[in-house]
Amino acid sequence: MDELRQRVLTLASYISENGATVRDAAKRFGVSKSTVHKDVTCRLKEYNRGMYEQVRDVLERNKSERHLRGGFATREKYRILQEIQGKTP
Repeated sequence: MDELRQRVLTLASYISENGATVRDAAKRFGVSKSTVHKDVTCRLKEYNRGMYEQVRDVLERNKSERHLRGGFATREKYRILQEIQGKTP
C-alpha cells in the first residue's frame, strides 16, 4: 500500500473511530488541517466509499456542533481568567 493511501485510510479510521475533528486528526498525525480535509473528503472516496460515508457523517455532526464547542471554550477561558484574578465564578 502506498504512503498516500495509507495516510488517507489512517486519518479516516481515526476520525471515524474517535468522532474526531479535522483539527484533532491534524494535530494527532502532524499534518495540516488542509491535508486532513483533502484526504478525507476527496481522496478517501476513491479508496473506500463505505469509510468515506462514515467519515462524512462524523464531519457533518462536528460541523453542526462547532458553535457549542466554541461556547464551552470561551466559558472555560473566562472561568480560568477569573480564578487567576482571585475571583471564583
